[in-house]
Amino acid sequence: MSYKVEYTTKAKKDLKKLPLDIAQNMIMSINGLKDEPYSYVKKIKGTKSHPLYTHRVGNYRAILDIEDERLLIMVIEAGHRRKIYGKY
Repeated sequence: MSYKVEYTTKAKKDLKKLPLDIAQNMIMSINGLKDEPYSYVKKIKGTKSHPLYTHRVGNYRAILDIEDERLLIMVIEAGHRRKIYGKY
């Protein structure tokens, strides 16, 4: 079963702010997670009840919420690794 990828409004804005080639690489990489979403992600520490995950693409990261029961990968935020972890 393949997961569906959706982007929050914040994630869409974040991707538009990135350089075009980096944004395209990030979208392609996230779409590559559809068959095995846990293969290239890392759990973010400190979120016990509902874990969030980070996906690395070079120096950039995407914050993901993976819902197994709905087969959904929700992209919450995207940005440079220096700035992305502030809230998490």
